[in-house]
Amino acid sequence: MRPEGGRLAPRSRRRPGAGLLTHPVRLVVLGFAVTVAVTALLLLAPVATESGRTTSPLVAVFTATGAASGALAVVDTGAHWTTFGEVVIMGAVQLGGLGFMTSASLLGLLVSRRLGVRIRLLTAAETQSFGLGDVRRVVRAVALVTFTVEAVIAAVLFLRLWLTYDRSPARAAYESVFHSITAFNNAGHSLYGDNLVGFAADPVIILTVAGGVILGGLGFPVLFELRHELRTPRYWSLHTRVTLLGYGILTVAGTIAVAATEWRNAATLGEHGVGDKLLAAFFASTTARTAGFNSIDYADADASTLVVTDVLMFIGGGSASTAGGIKITTFMILFYAILAEARGDETVDAFGRQISPAALRQALAVALLGVALLVVGTLCLLSASDHTLDQVLFEVTSAFGSVGLSTGITDELPAFGQCVLIMLMFIGRTGPIAVASALALRERRRLYRLPEERPIVG
Repeated sequence: MRPEGGRLAPRSRRRPGAGLLTHPVRLVVLGFAVTVAVTALLLLAPVATESGRTTSPLVAVFTATGAASGALAVVDTGAHWTTFGEVVIMGAVQLGGLGFMTSASLLGLLVSRRLGVRIRLLTAAETQSFGLGDVRRVVRAVALVTFTVEAVIAAVLFLRLWLTYDRSPARAAYESVFHSITAFNNAGHSLYGDNLVGFAADPVIILTVAGGVILGGLGFPVLFELRHELRTPRYWSLHTRVTLLGYGILTVAGTIAVAATEWRNAATLGEHGVGDKLLAAFFASTTARTAGFNSIDYADADASTLVVTDVLMFIGGGSASTAGGIKITTFMILFYAILAEARGDETVDAFGRQISPAALRQALAVALLGVALLVVGTLCLLSASDHTLDQVLFEVTSAFGSVGLSTGITDELPAFGQCVLIMLMFIGRTGPIAVASALALRERRRLYRLPEERPIVG
């Protein structure tokens, strides 16, 4: 029907790009891009480099993306950048770990003590809050946990560096704060040229950093639940149970695998005692879950160790954490799906609960997109360089998993190869599904179902 007067009501007009700026997931991706851009601009300043000259735009963008995503670095952080540049990198690591919208919401709470509905929607999408009413509480809790854990790590590292390694109090404080931030945010950036190889036999340094990596990699939902229900495991949610089980299995399995493959390798673990070997293997298994610190030189590691580390880097840490990868919950959901299919079960169950079909579809999509990105990235780097497959796959997986481990070929790659790694780091930090959603500007809801037919599988 025509309205009164015989004229059709005008259609509402949307400004071009309005969907991009109003959709929560898309704006989170855009926020990460802005973080990278601002960090890169600051690193381009001559005051950011030890040489006093402007660094190349590619190095600045690569470093900014690697810092915000907690992934690779193309130059030696301690040697190339001044204190100003290192502080900029530290800020990008912290912002990338907390999340762009979480940081913005925290700033809004500090300034105005209130959050608008749009900011709450965006922060809920980033922190995976269950409702708008949870956002303010979640943001405050995220900030409290982050800064508390980082302060404790920094205090332990400060005392160790000051009392044992003859650092001045000021230098020990600076190094401890830098590494506490990069540890909890699973970044792996270090002020030392050999990363943490020089501390490989120091359990205080290694276990403190590993503890920060684990706490940051479990995910804030798990940490919040453990804070209230630590002594009552029967009340734990399915997410917490699956995350803890997967994290424990992968850490133990990774430790055993690295120890077995590197035990007699004189260039890595072979010259250490039994205790130091197990400590280094545990640290390698822990930090491969997207932290990126290393106490062994992966350039000298056995090829089988690289494969084991590839698997750990690809899986990553917990959901809504500072870690990357496809996430432990994704891996465990697919594991339970395989188990259910092998048993002939009609549903996928875990810990007395049924996993929803929507979660299963999302896990499958994330895993397959991750594999596709690794294949494409590996092929691009193989075509652009003369490095071996195990080195290239290790580098690509490290970039996608937001890890930062390297066999030492990052700075040897051509500009095209480094650009590929930049894209992988960006997608790996924001998530394949998030990027896909950001690119899909049109959304539609289908109001019908097609006839069902089952193709032959296997």
